[in-house]
Amino acid sequence: MTRPTVRLRPNRAPKLRFGFPWVYADELVLDRRTKALAPGTIATLEDAERRPVATVAVNPISKIPARVLDRDPEAEIGLDWLRDRLASALALRETLFDAPFYRLIHAEADGLPGVIIDRFGDAAAIQPNAAWAEALFDDLATALAEVTGVTTIVKNGTGRARTLEGLEEVTEVVRGTLDGPIPVPMNGATYMADLTGGQKTGLFYDQRPNHAFAARLAPGRRVLDVFSHVGGFALAALAAGAEHALSVDGSAPALALAEEGARAAHVGDRFTTHRGDAFDTMAGLASEGPRFDLVICDPPAFAPNKGALEKGLRAYERVARMGAALVAPGGYLVLCSCSHAADLARFREVSLRGVSKAGRPAQLIHTGFAGPDHPTHPMLAESAYLKAIFLRLG
Repeated sequence: MTRPTVRLRPNRAPKLRFGFPWVYADELVLDRRTKALAPGTIATLEDAERRPVATVAVNPISKIPARVLDRDPEAEIGLDWLRDRLASALALRETLFDAPFYRLIHAEADGLPGVIIDRFGDAAAIQPNAAWAEALFDDLATALAEVTGVTTIVKNGTGRARTLEGLEEVTEVVRGTLDGPIPVPMNGATYMADLTGGQKTGLFYDQRPNHAFAARLAPGRRVLDVFSHVGGFALAALAAGAEHALSVDGSAPALALAEEGARAAHVGDRFTTHRGDAFDTMAGLASEGPRFDLVICDPPAFAPNKGALEKGLRAYERVARMGAALVAPGGYLVLCSCSHAADLARFREVSLRGVSKAGRPAQLIHTGFAGPDHPTHPMLAESAYLKAIFLRLG
């Protein structure tokens, strides 16, 4: 069967030919025929002169109604195509890591738009956050098992991205079995990843290099890890020889996993947790007087989109001000942002302003980003979302 075609409006093709992976609603001819296509339909994208441009996945109800799957307008999207993309991604990760614990697919940057796959040894979690991936999920899972050899696959169909695509939320084990959280070795620590009940896919691999840099500052020091999730920075610091670490988070299940990870790594005697609002907890610690040699603040995305940017920047400034007040003289403050709408320059600006308002002189000693298993699409700023600044405070 001849597959459907969709057409660009005039003068919209050049950036796609240079590799941009999305077609926005105001760039595509959304006529009655196109609007009638089922979400996830594979189609040939044409320019305004009816010349083929690329193979795309169409979702008429999305703000991104066409996503480029292949720059070959005649590409056949199926099991073989998925195997090739997965094999290419696997080759990179096997070059970078000596153990199968990493992000295997980072969406557009790995040529699978809207798809996230995190690997946990013999298990993997797939987030099919685009309609085409939902439609081809069975083939995607089959290709994943064949290429990597994983025996357990979890479908994690939750989150804002799926809502924007008009997809239902669902989390289920689609292959194999899970007996509980999976221990993940990383930076000398052990993390417990809950693939069915945890945040996102169960663990944040993106912070791996930032955990490692913070751990270099930790030996013999007192550490405070705010917005800690399953103990990301704290457990790495303890593995490196921190005197003590306190993890603060609003999620009791996340803190329970952090404690389990600390016990598994035999550092539980130097680790405590506190469940509570991060801002309230930091205010309480400031009034009580304890100071820490290393403070890390890794909050959720305060600016998930441009509309939330200004409010989010104010929140990041507040985090920096409150965090700086808890750092002992000569200690270190680590501030992180996973908001792609807040670029590094703006995030650094408001963070340093917050530190200044706390009355603390600072040296910027390092800037960190996501690890190499989270490659950046060169034409898509959204794929370079994570940034971390490391400060030494006077």
